[in-house]
Amino acid sequence: MRRLPSRLALTTCLAVVAFTPMLQAAPAALEREVNTFIGSKDDGNTFPGASAPFGLIQVSPIGEHYAGWRYDDPKIRGFGHSFLSGAGCWEQGGQVSVLPVTGSIGPGGDFDTDSAKSFDQKAYASGYTHEGEVGQAGYYKVRLTSYGGIDAEATARTRAAAERYTFPADATTGHVLVNVGQANERHSVIGSVIDVVGDRVVEGKLVTKSFCGGHQYTTWFRIEFDRPFKAFGTWGEGGGLPGARHGMEGELKPSGAWLSFDTSKGRAVTAVSAISHVDAEGARANLRSDGMQDGRLLGFERMRSLSQQQWRKELSTVRVDSKHADDRTVLYTALYHALLQPLTGSDADGRYRGYDDNIHRADGWTYYEYFSLWDTYRAQNQWLALTRPQVTRDIGRSLLAINEQGGWLPRWGYANFETNIMTGDPVTPFMVDLWRFGALAGREGEAYTALRRNAFELPPMNSRHAGRSGNPGYVENGYVAYDRAFPSKGMDVDPHHGGSATLEYALADCALAQMADGLGHADDAGVLRQRGRNWQKVWDPSVRDEETGMSGFPRPRMDDGKWYLPADGHYSPRSHHGFHEGTAWQYQWLAQQDIPGLVQAMHGREQAGKRLDAFFAYDALLQSPLQAARKEWVVGPYSYYNQYRYNPNNEPDLHAPWMYTLIGQPWKTATVVRAAQQLFTNAPNGVTGNDDLGTMSAWYLFSALGLYPAVPGSGQFLLHAPRFAKVEVDLGQGRTLRLQAPGADGRKLQYVQGVQVDGQAHAPVWMDWNRLQQGGTLSYALGDTAPEAGWGTRVADLPVSYCATPGAVLE
Repeated sequence: MRRLPSRLALTTCLAVVAFTPMLQAAPAALEREVNTFIGSKDDGNTFPGASAPFGLIQVSPIGEHYAGWRYDDPKIRGFGHSFLSGAGCWEQGGQVSVLPVTGSIGPGGDFDTDSAKSFDQKAYASGYTHEGEVGQAGYYKVRLTSYGGIDAEATARTRAAAERYTFPADATTGHVLVNVGQANERHSVIGSVIDVVGDRVVEGKLVTKSFCGGHQYTTWFRIEFDRPFKAFGTWGEGGGLPGARHGMEGELKPSGAWLSFDTSKGRAVTAVSAISHVDAEGARANLRSDGMQDGRLLGFERMRSLSQQQWRKELSTVRVDSKHADDRTVLYTALYHALLQPLTGSDADGRYRGYDDNIHRADGWTYYEYFSLWDTYRAQNQWLALTRPQVTRDIGRSLLAINEQGGWLPRWGYANFETNIMTGDPVTPFMVDLWRFGALAGREGEAYTALRRNAFELPPMNSRHAGRSGNPGYVENGYVAYDRAFPSKGMDVDPHHGGSATLEYALADCALAQMADGLGHADDAGVLRQRGRNWQKVWDPSVRDEETGMSGFPRPRMDDGKWYLPADGHYSPRSHHGFHEGTAWQYQWLAQQDIPGLVQAMHGREQAGKRLDAFFAYDALLQSPLQAARKEWVVGPYSYYNQYRYNPNNEPDLHAPWMYTLIGQPWKTATVVRAAQQLFTNAPNGVTGNDDLGTMSAWYLFSALGLYPAVPGSGQFLLHAPRFAKVEVDLGQGRTLRLQAPGADGRKLQYVQGVQVDGQAHAPVWMDWNRLQQGGTLSYALGDTAPEAGWGTRVADLPVSYCATPGAVLE
């Protein structure tokens, strides 16, 4: 989650129960259960505009915020056509900024063609009102209060979108400004070309340098209007040129076109748009494919109908029984956000631009791009694997294409290049889970070869990819040396955060060991399994937290093997040294692959439990479960350092509530998860931290349903108290998972008293993927009393850690 800096498998095969609906059919307008404004404030960084599931194009307002939009931005600068949901980097999205306006365009006019400053979107931005604003799945509407009042609407299919602008009744002329020289705040346009074609079309391209100082890439676009414009012109560095059809400008230069329409006999103007990362013909083909029918543009209402039908189908795969409208909205909005990424990367004809910058074709499958793996490997990846198997297969194939065409597997892949944002080795647990869930079937060998190379080697120096940049020392010594002066191929590099990188590598190694074992690579499995315990190499038993008195914490090491010591001669586990976007307090739990060893390092189960209690402020949660999280935990979205409490806003400790479960205290997981759910609300600030391409939303989905994939690569889903009494989840291939928890109430603490699977008692506190993906009925008996010696507390009922320290036990 890049923020702004200083930012047992079950041995019994249970029969699959035939699907018999227990819930009413999903509402006909399920897309209206979604509130796209959730997460658009307090740096949730979601966008409120229109997109299709995994859409290539999005239409949403641009304001002052670097990610495109914040709910309280004072003005709308335009409606951009490319956005990510929840990402924390600046320089992202907003390309092709379109705004409807009125007034005169010409020398000395409201838009003075003698002055390029008149065509700066910061200057011509419009006021707007939240009154009457609509944000649904597939549809957005807002009233612009400037220029006499203009209604702006947007909808989108996978590869094309539509906007409808309704000008004021007294306006005889309405203009549409197409700005290709500006995009989101802090997103620099390096160069742009725009052409007015005939009397209904504008198209062109722009090059942007994107994502935390990332590589340049090109976006081609085409916009077709449903009616002819009566006048037009282009603007550039020297001002505006009425009647001009072409414009081309360089870095940070004004660039765009205006189209003027006669609105005296029709106030509404509809624009259908498409973009491509391949070429101009790709944008045209995308528009023809999703924006036209029988050679004619789709009307706005027809496109909206098709878009929202698609969303209704996607959202209806989860059916929830809840009497609380806000709970339904939060759930369905989380589902919506989890299904926005990765983005479709291949055009309608199957072509896509690969990491070698050449054009390739995805024949019979969809190529995806934009992989925020450091975030999504922890929850969103597993949600898609569980519920969207076909999409997940194509995601796996896309990653392998990146490896083949770009020479290495990605870490944070943006468009068709590697950014090297974030640290560790997220692609390994991500892809091992894809293997575990069957998404790499037929390509296991290719995937393992790529993952093994990544785990043992380094990309060439002339490669954009950094890979495991800490591998030389890690492979030899078992840890990544902490070195803030280590040269980087991007903003981030692993030795700059040697402590957390070591923990991430070890977690990835243990995941890969299981894949090696499953594919018959016994020697590799042995080596990787041992490396899965390398978290111990950065565990310093002598480190003491002064306030709590607890001892033993992760600590970065130097090249010579010595523990890192700050200049003041004192190392604190609450400091920023050696850990990426977190502290040793938060990262100490990132060893879930070796629970016995971690518990031993924490001086036994009792002490490990007390440490978790301090971390979560457990006593405060019991006293005030609906309010304590906002008071006791890390509140600021970028408050990474000098903290010892749970940070629900960031990824490194997302799994930490289930550490209670893994040591035999599942009732405490229930308390923490219920408290954390209060941070997700039906409001603009209703997402905790950056949503990070659906990661936080997927976390909420799993937490609300009563199961969580806490240990990457294991295929284990830990069970906990659900928020809803009844939920059905379609798993694809005609299978449905039914979750029943009579009396479930998300507004109070409840604890699991027992679990049944298809009517049979289920003692383990977890379920294996192989069983879960078959579907069936998972029933929870809930109570108000914590069963401290009941369900899920016996060691025999806990999952076995694949990389457990030899000799370490939980007893």
